[in-house]
Amino acid sequence: MSNPAKPVLTAVFPVAGMGTRFLPATKSTPKEMLPIVDKPLIQYAAEEAVAAGINTLVFITNRAKHSISDHFDTAYELEDRLTRAGKHDLLQRARQTLPGDVSRIHIPQGEPKGLGHAVSCAEPAVGQAFFAVLLADDLILPDEQGCVAQMLALHQRTGGSVIAVEQVAREHLSRYGVVAVEDMQAGAGRITRIVEKPEPDDAPSDLGVVGRYILSPRIFKLLRDIQPDSHDEIQLTDAISKLLDEEPVYALQFSGRRYDCGHREGFVHATVDVALNDAELGPRLRPVLRGWLDAS
Repeated sequence: MSNPAKPVLTAVFPVAGMGTRFLPATKSTPKEMLPIVDKPLIQYAAEEAVAAGINTLVFITNRAKHSISDHFDTAYELEDRLTRAGKHDLLQRARQTLPGDVSRIHIPQGEPKGLGHAVSCAEPAVGQAFFAVLLADDLILPDEQGCVAQMLALHQRTGGSVIAVEQVAREHLSRYGVVAVEDMQAGAGRITRIVEKPEPDDAPSDLGVVGRYILSPRIFKLLRDIQPDSHDEIQLTDAISKLLDEEPVYALQFSGRRYDCGHREGFVHATVDVALNDAELGPRLRPVLRGWLDAS
């Protein structure tokens, strides 16, 4: 194990994608702003990072994603109207997007050239420190401690990069980056190999990478050296594969409920689960759902 690491204080959110699976909804609304009940996906991810002690959020965006910046800004006109109307509960909810001591940086990606390229755009804001990457498509609701907080605890113990993984049905492995891990103990182990979207028979394990990373700043140099793939994209997996030869990278099977909200089924599943677990909505929604199921 390496020496204990310095705290990770920066999180990167690649949010420049087009969200074509959710057209026509995403024609004018970023997919990260699609709500799970009453909070957009990007806010769930931001709250997860802040709860882990991160105080600088870097959004890699494009010119059409201004609504993400607007969401985290102060809405003076809205707050004034709610104040004058005496709607203090709603006022408090409108203000609960981010704590006041959290900084936000917005960096344009320019061309959509893959996840690796998006992460590389964050280098000026990150510098020479370890940093987190969160993909808002992966909504991870905590059992007790958030996924990023669990990953940072492993990073502090090992000093290495950390990638969140979960067991995936073999027929679905071709949708994921898949890792081989040695000496897996208590859900954590050092990664020896990572393969992007392998055929099930070629996968090194059944551990699929999900959208949470703690990465060494060395990744920026490796990303600069990576050649674009056949789609002219820079793949983060390719740079991580190079990083394995230079530094320790660990896999963590996190505790929590993960929903793939980049697909419609996962998005609907998350919406129903969050609604059912809501103190106000749950008791009202359960009999309605039972009635629908009984009638089907």
